[in-house]
Amino acid sequence: MGLLWITMCTLFPCALVGFLWFKEGMNFAQVLGGSFLSCVIMLAYALPACHLGAKTGRSYGSVVKSVFGHKGARVVTFNLVWMFVAWYGLISLFCAESLSGLYDFKLPMIVLAPIFALLMAFNNFWGFKGVANFARYFAAPLLVTWVAYTFFKVTASANPTIFSDPAKIGSPAAFVMVANFVLGCGVWGNEQDYWRHSKPSFLTILPPVIIASLIGLCLFPVTGWMVAKMTGITNYAEGTAFMSNYSFGGVPIFCAIVLLASYFAVNDSNLYGSSSSFSHLFNLPHRLAVMILALLGASLAAYLSGMGCAKSLENVASLNCIIMAMPTVILLTEYYIVGPLFKRDTICVEYALVSENKVDYRPAALIALLCGCTVGTITAGVIPGMESLKIGVCSIQGWATGMIVYILLRLFWKKSQPNVEQVAKAPSVVSV
Repeated sequence: MGLLWITMCTLFPCALVGFLWFKEGMNFAQVLGGSFLSCVIMLAYALPACHLGAKTGRSYGSVVKSVFGHKGARVVTFNLVWMFVAWYGLISLFCAESLSGLYDFKLPMIVLAPIFALLMAFNNFWGFKGVANFARYFAAPLLVTWVAYTFFKVTASANPTIFSDPAKIGSPAAFVMVANFVLGCGVWGNEQDYWRHSKPSFLTILPPVIIASLIGLCLFPVTGWMVAKMTGITNYAEGTAFMSNYSFGGVPIFCAIVLLASYFAVNDSNLYGSSSSFSHLFNLPHRLAVMILALLGASLAAYLSGMGCAKSLENVASLNCIIMAMPTVILLTEYYIVGPLFKRDTICVEYALVSENKVDYRPAALIALLCGCTVGTITAGVIPGMESLKIGVCSIQGWATGMIVYILLRLFWKKSQPNVEQVAKAPSVVSV
């Protein structure tokens, strides 16, 4: 699980974002401190989410249906589809930008990014597993080794003053920028699907999640910032080319192999996740669904190319930590707060018992989801014309809103819910 989680947290854009933070005027202390503190905050979400899967042994979709209702769960599924497609388009753009920096392609990004998006659908369309396995067992470890080697090489050759230079941006603003990125890239939403077969112990889950987070969300951006500080480069394509020359001795083919395998594997997972969720909404043949989603991803890649990699990454990451994580935050609230408050394990006992009734909608969860996503999205500043409302860490504000609304509504509707002991005595439930 540790090796798997490392491959999920170590994306090359996590290193490239360090170039953006240098451009914004952050110093070393802000980058390192902000990344570390953001990882701590993310662990407060990730550890209970992983533990929930291990504790219940139930899939993400099963628990979502219990808490949101069988038809209400479609809202969560729809959000999963379009967020996976958003990441698919963004990763296609990053792949095109990185390869363009290595080989100086003449095609504009608005053409090159959609081409890569369509090529990346090949694996899902035909069902081959070679690309994903190659990335997991070769490209991902090599990517970590590459970035770690670059970090130690830059540290050894850098002027010691880079660690004490003053910042050009205030610490609160720097932390907000770092936290939105780390939380946006570190949360997956369906963590419990990965961990539901593991041991239900926080001590078992803690080491791999911490190690993966520190490598992908701390070491990678710090390395990118140090390279930018040493070279003055702030462009993603130029940064990729420099890191290739710096580490691979001017032989870009090695860098291209690692990046292509990593990016293709990431988008293989994104397209698989979106197509799996899509199948719960529409009964279409698999290849037709993959084709539709790939075309949507290619169109989005073309659109994001006009926005640029930096702004696109900021927007998608900000939305991800709200849209993808908000349903899980509500699940955690039900399990860890509402359950003890009602003095019973509502997910494992009550909802499991009444699940045969197939409740269509559970208003408390859906209203809390709407409120949390609304507050988080508005304060993220991603809505055109509402940039002035961008304040604080959007994900934390959205999560807090959803939790508070859900607790209040569950307390309000407590009397209208069937008592778990009465349900357990019902003949139909006992027979099941």
